Amino acid sequence: MSLIVHKYGGTSMGSVERIRNVARRVAKWHKAGHQMVVVPSAMSGETNRLLKLANDISARPSTRELDMLASTGEQASVALLAIALQDIGIDAVSYAGWQVPIRTDNAYTKARISSIDDARVRADLDAGRVVVITGFQGVDEQGNITTLGRGGSDTSAVAVAAAMKAEECLIYTDVDGVYTTDPRVVDEARRLSSITFEEMLEMASLGSKVLQIRSVEFAGKYQVKTRVLSSLTDPDIPLETEMASGTLITLDEEGQDMEQAIISGIAFQRDEARIAVAGVPDKPGIAYQILGPVADANIDVDMIIQNRGSNGKTDFTFTVARGDYQRALEILQAEVKDHIGAGSIEGDPKVSKVSVVGVGMRSHVGVASQMFRTLSEEGINIQMISTSEIKISVLMDEKYMELAVRALHKAFGLESA
Repeated sequence: MSLIVHKYGGTSMGSVERIRNVARRVAKWHKAGHQMVVVPSAMSGETNRLLKLANDISARPSTRELDMLASTGEQASVALLAIALQDIGIDAVSYAGWQVPIRTDNAYTKARISSIDDARVRADLDAGRVVVITGFQGVDEQGNITTLGRGGSDTSAVAVAAAMKAEECLIYTDVDGVYTTDPRVVDEARRLSSITFEEMLEMASLGSKVLQIRSVEFAGKYQVKTRVLSSLTDPDIPLETEMASGTLITLDEEGQDMEQAIISGIAFQRDEARIAVAGVPDKPGIAYQILGPVADANIDVDMIIQNRGSNGKTDFTFTVARGDYQRALEILQAEVKDHIGAGSIEGDPKVSKVSVVGVGMRSHVGVASQMFRTLSEEGINIQMISTSEIKISVLMDEKYMELAVRALHKAFGLESA
């Protein structure tokens, strides 16, 4: 008998009918002899509805009260799912995060898990019950309810699986796995049967929305075998079929011959913005003087290039999310430009990033040249480049993004199995 964790997203829990389908699917696994822990999200749209109520009342609601409010969406979900399971004859019990307890720090709206006490859950599992636990939330040392931020239910599920040493964590979504790229951009995009933790982390950080980044980090750190699969299939399909479906995220050595997989996928981010600070003194500490105030404003910086110029001057270019562009420019103009003696500050809020990802890059040369040749043949100008051991990212005018994704997908043969 193995312990299995299921996670269901908001779409999967979006109606009474879908909750009943989730219950039937969980019951199938339970009747097959598995111990089952289920982590559902709030019903689709519920968290947005609750937060809108708060913002309608106050322009600056307390983050503590926002967490208290937002956590109720998942509490409704676990209770409804436990009721649905009981209605079909399955002994089930639901818990809020604070009842387990799932301990976190006190960073409201973006808390991080510190520990999970699984004694209560194990006692229920040993008694033959299905345990349903709220995702997205926990409790701090003072007993305050906290939430993990958007997409936090994925992290909750993987964390529970890690703490309880589950055989596998199954993430049920409205898609049937991880694809070589977004099928809405490339018709020939192919579902991957497996992908490594490293590749999935890069894909998630570079724009793939299938899994929340923190959940992939958790899965990799604690080596939690994780599978992404669809909850929209028939809940009564044979268990063996379901166990082999979707995309398995696992360690390098557990996959197939990585020598055959140079590139696993093409990721992209549409909403990027580029900022260039020109003519700054070329001296130690200049990068910190530019980026420090930006970081203090809680703005994430992505790609960075510093070009050494002449006469002791240098140009410093970096990217931020498009939503942070205007605020970053204002900070630089007000707090940085005159202080460091910059010649000018200019930017472009209409750029996008495209990345090729694959562990096979470790053992194959020529990936960068093939990528750059492909983009050149399509007449696409590269504005910035960044690399890691298993990915190459380029920045370009946003109007070329989809063309670039399609061309690279074809160039690296990702449409074929």
